[in-house]
Amino acid sequence: MTRRFLRTLAVLGLAASLSGVTGAAHAEKRVALVVGNNDYKNVPKLLKAVNDARTMGDTLKQLGFQVMVAENQNRQQFTETLLAFDRAIEPGDTAFFFYAGHGFEIAGQNYLLPTDVPAATEGQEELVRDASILADRVVERLQNKKARTSILVFDACRNNPFERSGTRAVAGGGGLAPMTQLPEGVFSVFSAGPRQTALDRLSNDDSNPNSVFTRTFAKELLQPGENLVQVAQHTRRLVSEMADTVKHKQVPVYFDQMVDDVFLSGAAKDAATAARPADSPPQKVAALPPVSVPRVPREETTNAPIASFSRHNGGWSVTFSFADPTVGISWRMAGNSDFRETGFMDTLDPRTRKRMPNPSIELPADAQAGTIEVRYVDAAGDMQGPFPIKFDPEAALIRDQRKILDMTATSWLSFRQFNGLLVYYSHLLSYRCAIREARIGIDTAVPDKVLKLPPCDLRDPSAITAGMQLYEKLPAATQFMSVELTYRDGSVSEVKTFRTANRSNN
Repeated sequence: MTRRFLRTLAVLGLAASLSGVTGAAHAEKRVALVVGNNDYKNVPKLLKAVNDARTMGDTLKQLGFQVMVAENQNRQQFTETLLAFDRAIEPGDTAFFFYAGHGFEIAGQNYLLPTDVPAATEGQEELVRDASILADRVVERLQNKKARTSILVFDACRNNPFERSGTRAVAGGGGLAPMTQLPEGVFSVFSAGPRQTALDRLSNDDSNPNSVFTRTFAKELLQPGENLVQVAQHTRRLVSEMADTVKHKQVPVYFDQMVDDVFLSGAAKDAATAARPADSPPQKVAALPPVSVPRVPREETTNAPIASFSRHNGGWSVTFSFADPTVGISWRMAGNSDFRETGFMDTLDPRTRKRMPNPSIELPADAQAGTIEVRYVDAAGDMQGPFPIKFDPEAALIRDQRKILDMTATSWLSFRQFNGLLVYYSHLLSYRCAIREARIGIDTAVPDKVLKLPPCDLRDPSAITAGMQLYEKLPAATQFMSVELTYRDGSVSEVKTFRTANRSNN
């Protein structure tokens, strides 16, 4: 390990021992691991990855994170570093993982390459897999440690590091694949979109020590009152504009599975006051406020519920999740005087030995944006809350439809023989509110044609009405079609391939 990383571990170990002396556990903390790999032995070296990791480490320290900085990690060191990161995380913490270095995608999975990754050629994909760190495993580890908020940032979308003149490269991509199937509570950011390369510099005269993405993202993280989505959106716009000046395409993408708004540099003032009634406690966000704000001991806090929203033909279903066992749940829309009980299910909760409260409520299809107030009775019989939960119908609809599209990617297109070969777009039409643009390709792996979708109707979002283009006729010899979706949040799906002969896809 590097001396710098060992010093960081020593500091973290001291902090952990001091926390044990004080007795009670402190409020949820912020822990970060930043990794920068420049000094590759068997693939091309990089120039700025270590600088990027140091810059991100300094930035996160300003935001109150306990930061581990790891540089030029070989496979064994990378594994030991992740184990140290595991040990530093406790349930409820905010965990931040940043990686700058070579990344590689194989069959839709992303691998982070240690500095001793071997050179590989055609047919040696397993060699790369075994020698690298699977990005999805980092997500799983954070979930296993029960981090409340997990933020993963990858400045690793570079060219295929295994390409060599005169040889066939290992099958895969230097860019990283979208991480669309993330669990709840995870937010990921990529420095470039699918099949795009990330710029280290804008020109030979660009003396900035950091990549175009990291120099921008680090500054945006420090902007007060911006949540993670706003940070990602502003970074995307600025990086894209900078890349355009040198006629390069680089559009950072993000994938948001957060339930709460996450503010790393202080919550927006208007959000902290206007979103709740005067007699309600402050809204709990997924990440803690800056460390200058006094922290509350863990035993004095209560577990605010989180909510998921689902749109159906009859309106909205809202499902609440509670960390504590509950024996009763009630709710109201802010401004209404009476709380309503959710009722009970015909199931015993093994934790309370009582009937389980119904965790769901229904809202009408035309429900307006507002704040749902939820309270619950805990196992000791004490009333907790009310807790404010923001309800934004349009944002909730887009999030819900996006999840459905991700889960049903094999159904985006369907084919039928009827006086020729027909392709049906009805699935995409049904969830069009989450789609900014759909592109298709006929017998090409690069979607090159825009599929015109009708506008989203918030009153009946899944309705398919007369006049909509449900299908089109294809040339009889068509072998396959490709599809790429740009979602309303600006992120881009991986390209899906649908074969006409056997109705299967990749």
